[in-house]
Amino acid sequence: MTLSTEIREKARELLASGQVRTVIGYEEGLRGRTRPAFVTDVDDVERLVWNRACTHNLTTYLPGRLRPPHQSNGAGPDERVAIVAKPCDSRAINVHLAEQRYTRDQLHIIGVACAGIVEGAGESRPEKDGPLQARCQACTERTPVIYDTLIGEAPPVTEVADPVGEKMAELEAMTPAGRMEFWLGHFDRCLRCYACRQVCPACNCPTCLYERDDSLWTGMAIRLQEKRAFHLGRAYHLAGRCIGCDECERVCPVNIPISLLNRCLSAELERSYGFRAGEAPVPSPVTTMLSGEEG
Repeated sequence: MTLSTEIREKARELLASGQVRTVIGYEEGLRGRTRPAFVTDVDDVERLVWNRACTHNLTTYLPGRLRPPHQSNGAGPDERVAIVAKPCDSRAINVHLAEQRYTRDQLHIIGVACAGIVEGAGESRPEKDGPLQARCQACTERTPVIYDTLIGEAPPVTEVADPVGEKMAELEAMTPAGRMEFWLGHFDRCLRCYACRQVCPACNCPTCLYERDDSLWTGMAIRLQEKRAFHLGRAYHLAGRCIGCDECERVCPVNIPISLLNRCLSAELERSYGFRAGEAPVPSPVTTMLSGEEG
């Protein structure tokens, strides 16, 4: 039985029994591109697939569809949903739970054992075989950290090159001035399209700081200071919350290495606190630990 078949059978069971109203998973579009799918009818579960092009982090959609009890007057329908989650995606769910975006009982997690996603997934070409994405090449997480149903068996972990780690090492070897020049050079190419923010499962503030009604924040893709403020501000907002799915970098139209900055901050937090975002539904120590003077 294929993983797609197992996912369909579980989705059919959950919808038919009324345990969930929606199953969020993957389907193949008319041009063969794997994309997110929202299935609400038992007759439509055959749309669901699993392949090595399932790159999208579907947890991005959860805060907009679910709301915790203390936000009963908030926007969005109050429903119980099922979601297909890769290991990295499952850590985003723990971040959401720690921040009380929704409650655990509102969600049925269909975890899928993952051997990695291919490069180019989500783009115009529909190939399902090929080299792994950079984030997957050194990944050792094969099973989601949280799930209700597990689909598939964890494939073996093999030692491969770590292109992301190599880039981080290169950055650390630079002088502070060199790192500043590196990042500002990339930030200045930004179009301020906000695609990185929209695809990020942790960028879910009700009103984004960078779209608030503020007469001092007037331009878009015009002033260099605003581009730099956006990326640096977003990086600090994600410190201790980024789970390394790298979707922000995948969708960037000008190929800014956005996830590299987030990973550098994540590595610093792991060195300082021994903390990795999403391994458990607990808040980041950046927001919960105080020094003796502050306490």
